[in-house]
Amino acid sequence: MTQSMATRATVTVAAELTDRCDRCGAAGKVKIGLAGGGELTFCGHHANRFADGIGTAAERVVVESGFGWKGAQPI
Repeated sequence: MTQSMATRATVTVAAELTDRCDRCGAAGKVKIGLAGGGELTFCGHHANRFADGIGTAAERVVVESGFGWKGAQPI
């Protein structure tokens, strides 16, 4: 039996994100850094749709100020 320990992503707020959603090309509202390297940006729709998966896959999350993300709250 193998044990794994889930880590919680560090969530911060940025005044503005300039990247586009990697899923649909809309304005980015949430940018994540993956533990294995690389970054992904999501628009508001996709960020909330995939909030649970983002929370488990991301090492760090940046949420645009004023955006109501369904994922973890900033610290």
